[in-house]
Amino acid sequence: MNRFSLFCLRTRRVLAATRRFVREDDGYSLTEVMIVVVILGILALLALPRFMNVTTRAKTTEAKSMLGHLHALQQSYRYEHDRFADGLEALGFEQNKLTTEGGTARYRIGINQASENGYVAAATAVVDFDGDGIFNVWEIDGEGVVRERTPD
Repeated sequence: MNRFSLFCLRTRRVLAATRRFVREDDGYSLTEVMIVVVILGILALLALPRFMNVTTRAKTTEAKSMLGHLHALQQSYRYEHDRFADGLEALGFEQNKLTTEGGTARYRIGINQASENGYVAAATAVVDFDGDGIFNVWEIDGEGVVRERTPD
């Protein structure tokens, strides 16, 4: 008997032995599958509020980074003119196109007040992240402190 025939014989014996342990009617019933689907649905509903909170925090990162950029521009302007700028045009700050205008920016940046000693600028959301009618607002002052004025 050659090696190939011996291999085939051994393979047939292994397959015959495994057939004894495998039943033809093995599988999942419709009831078992539906129970698993319901459990997965419940787990998804439990995880959804946490996921929404994470996406809202990620979107507020845009406001913080834009206000940080504005602060750097204000500092540069102050070194040159001995006062803070009272308009975005004087700083050379260009507002990204807002989502309401077909762009990607979710926050409108503006300078609320400016003087020789300080300024207050705000990033106001143009999108209501959680649908409660309150729009998120972040502020930065002349010291570079960013704080959330109106949480969403």
